[in-house]
Amino acid sequence: MKKKKTTAAPLVKPPKMNRDNKITLSLNDKEIRVFQQFCQKYKIENRSRFLRETIMSAILKRFDEDYPTLFNENEMR
Repeated sequence: MKKKKTTAAPLVKPPKMNRDNKITLSLNDKEIRVFQQFCQKYKIENRSRFLRETIMSAILKRFDEDYPTLFNENEMR
């Protein structure tokens, strides 16, 4: 009797997350110089990725801090 070949379950591809939406950010001369110096100092090559991750981190942190709780802060003390 021959053994049946077992194959691993097919991998499910996650949906593509196309970045089709754009946001424009304006900086003054001093801000852009500071940003460029920062990117140069820390060897940031992909500035879009850096800005996207930095902004989303700040947003998610704020959501986490402002998440509604069952009790007020003073009631939990």
